[in-house]
Amino acid sequence: MTQTNPTQPETFSGNFTQQEPIADEAIEQAVTLLKSGRLHRYNVDEQGHSEVATLEQEFAAYMGSEYCLACTSGGYALHIALRAFGLEHGQAVLTNAFTLSPVPGAIVNAGGVPVLVETNEDLVIDLDDLALKIESSGATVLMLSHMRGHLVDMEKLMPLLQAKNVALIEDCAHTMGARWNNTPSGSYGIASCFSTQTYKHINSGEGGLLVSNDAALMSRATVLSGSYMLYDRHLAGPPLTYFESSRLDMPNMSGRLDNLRASILRPQLKQLDKNCARWNERYYALATVLARHSRMVLPSRPAQEYFVGSSLQFRVPDYEATDCIEFLGRCSQRGVELKWFGADSPTGYTSNHTSWGYVEAQSMPETDRILSTLFDLRLPLTFSIEDCECIGRIIVDCVESR
Repeated sequence: MTQTNPTQPETFSGNFTQQEPIADEAIEQAVTLLKSGRLHRYNVDEQGHSEVATLEQEFAAYMGSEYCLACTSGGYALHIALRAFGLEHGQAVLTNAFTLSPVPGAIVNAGGVPVLVETNEDLVIDLDDLALKIESSGATVLMLSHMRGHLVDMEKLMPLLQAKNVALIEDCAHTMGARWNNTPSGSYGIASCFSTQTYKHINSGEGGLLVSNDAALMSRATVLSGSYMLYDRHLAGPPLTYFESSRLDMPNMSGRLDNLRASILRPQLKQLDKNCARWNERYYALATVLARHSRMVLPSRPAQEYFVGSSLQFRVPDYEATDCIEFLGRCSQRGVELKWFGADSPTGYTSNHTSWGYVEAQSMPETDRILSTLFDLRLPLTFSIEDCECIGRIIVDCVESR
């Protein structure tokens, strides 16, 4: 993927959106399912089980959680988690100012009002600002986005929330497989939501997983997902007694995962930890090159944090907006696809809080300062270690050629 010529600048020819192919085991499992015709999650086999129910059981075991519910997307999981929590229309919900639009979108979709909290230079939620926003908003729930795989100090966060009686719902779209002090990301909140969209850590195109140890919440979420009163077919669901109070009260919001997508996710789940290590090899290969340049700043990664480096972020703090635009162009000409979170309008997936027209405008000076020179790139497993080192050299060269 690297092209070199002694008389020409180094270029890169790889594709930043090309994921690894679905493994043969998953393809064979999907073909077997297709031949059976049992695509709906409640269309069970002779043993009374479905691919979705088995996936839920396996992911719950992986997480060490009591319950798991598979659904159509990570954003849908966030939405029904709030509904199942009991969010009332117009109620304030705290969340990071630095996140992607599905997070505030889920809050609005559930009838809540997003209250944005500042982000610090390590790209995690600012705990001092969070404490202030808890007091000023009266919010009783925080939807914490582990944006781009960056974990806040969970051992500082949880006592703060507990002292203020604020519940936690975790957005773990970028932290499947990550841990804080060896505790899996997604193990701290009353509910946690994961994504299986193509660019996440297991890939079904679209999909989501909701985990919880709260039986009452999970019974409500199951009915919300569209259980057709077939909740007894959930291998990782709460006891049936919990459905007596929710089965008729919760609306059917039809967001079930299908057996086809579950069939290709189950083999990938077996390889998740191995692939997390592969992502981190690529992350460190790139980060090592970038860290040598004094004008570039990478977020610190605490010793307690085991992250999954499927993407990398860095800042060039002395850049103005015009510098950022020119830098993007120089990198693009040499084959490196960067995203910039400081743009005036959304580009691809890089929208920021100023472009969420469904959220009341809020002053976020610290977040805006950080996002103004924040760049982002994906690190698919189709890249080699040498590819990542090449990308790093190109980025450094493009910074120096300002």
